[in-house]
Amino acid sequence: MDFLKKLGIEGTNPGTSTGQKFYGSGAKEKLSSYTPIDNTQIADTTITTREEYDKVVETAQKAFKEWRMVPAPKRGDIVRQIGLELREHKEDLGRLVTYEMGKIYQEGLGEVQEMIDICDFAVGQSRMLYGKTMQSERPRHRMYEQWHPLGITGIISAFNFPVAVYSWNAMIAAICGNVMIWKGSEKTPLCGIAVQNIIAKVLKRNDLPEGIFNLITGDREVGEWMTEDERIPLISATGSIRMGREVAKTVGARLGKTILELGGNNAIIVSKDADLEMAARAIAFGSVGTCGQRCTSTRRLIIHEEVFDQLKERLVEIYKDVNIGNPLDEDTLVGPLIDQDAVNSMQFALNELKKQGGEVVYGGEKLDDNHLEGNNYVRPAIVTAKNEWDIVQEETFAPILYLIKYRDFDEAIAKHNGVKQGLSSSVFTLNLREAETFLSARGSDCGIANVNVGTSGAEIGGAFGGEKDTGGGRESGSDAWKAYMRRQTNTINWSDELPLAQGIEFEVD
Repeated sequence: MDFLKKLGIEGTNPGTSTGQKFYGSGAKEKLSSYTPIDNTQIADTTITTREEYDKVVETAQKAFKEWRMVPAPKRGDIVRQIGLELREHKEDLGRLVTYEMGKIYQEGLGEVQEMIDICDFAVGQSRMLYGKTMQSERPRHRMYEQWHPLGITGIISAFNFPVAVYSWNAMIAAICGNVMIWKGSEKTPLCGIAVQNIIAKVLKRNDLPEGIFNLITGDREVGEWMTEDERIPLISATGSIRMGREVAKTVGARLGKTILELGGNNAIIVSKDADLEMAARAIAFGSVGTCGQRCTSTRRLIIHEEVFDQLKERLVEIYKDVNIGNPLDEDTLVGPLIDQDAVNSMQFALNELKKQGGEVVYGGEKLDDNHLEGNNYVRPAIVTAKNEWDIVQEETFAPILYLIKYRDFDEAIAKHNGVKQGLSSSVFTLNLREAETFLSARGSDCGIANVNVGTSGAEIGGAFGGEKDTGGGRESGSDAWKAYMRRQTNTINWSDELPLAQGIEFEVD
């Protein structure tokens, strides 16, 4: 396919890179990538060996010594050039995201646009790595704080956003003076190869050293090399709660730092005072977009009993009109799940729901229609449920929307917060008191809380992340840059005396 060629994707691709150089073309162990569209093989990528991994880390350590001394605005200019290069390859990279991951082409383009947006944001941030000046109690002393890069930032990303989440970390970490080692998902390795090829053009053009943007490829074992490695002070990991607990334990044992973006069990409260049509449109995208495989996907719908039936019927109407099929086709709104394991996980969840007394209002079945070439397609499901059921408490990475009734707003908030995850949240209401209550300290306990906006589709200007079992990390905008740096407090004595703080007298002869 032409877009693969333009992105430098070959039949077999070296999966280890220090930026301008790639390693592993002769390695025997390979990782095969299959498109979920029809399960055909796209290409192979070599798996990073332990020897190659250590070479990457050593090269990154060497590059850091040089990169950290480049003025931050100059580092920002490199990121600006990466953003320009991404613009040139937006359509091809967006198509690869769709082909390898399965999200519709519009979402593939949107993911690359997120990369471009974070590059633009990072360029501005490179001139705003602000510290503070404090007032010293000692005469003719100056106190201030400044921020320094940590070193190597290890980035572990997931299949559902195979390029954007990497860029949230990498571009901000880069302008802070860090160097990056990226391990993408073993389900989408070609996206990592393509991004590395794009970035390599900028690095070569500017005659920069190897080791600033690095790539490794492999399964859980390769990721464990990173989390156990004391040479990597920060690990930013996106994935399941189970994975996050292991990462936190391993990195914490060596007193390293983590940014964790883990599971979401996101809910929308729909008030009797809501604009129901607006709510329905937001719910539809949040629940079926990316075939329910976003960490911010809408999974629970907490609806006031007075409008429950009306909204349920409207959602069924919308779901019936959703086109399911090849995500590269323009009229498709829902593509396939990532693989057969995801399909089986959805069927298991629906069976558990029925056992607990829930009803499948619409959808949920596997689709084996003749026009669908693979077997990873499902019909998004609308079901009735109770918030406390075990299956509702867990995140199923598939398009299942749980409909839950409530009577008063305090009950709605209690149900909303009554799960262990805390990523994204929303309320649809035209009632000012309900809106402000939801955003107050007694309202949503999530890292993201919206009013009359769905749970899915965050902008890069705000810090992205969640609370509770979602991990507590923050990426992307606002002051998330601070997580990639270390704070240093400085005191300068420009007097000819040596007074001590707190007025302590300590005279020596």
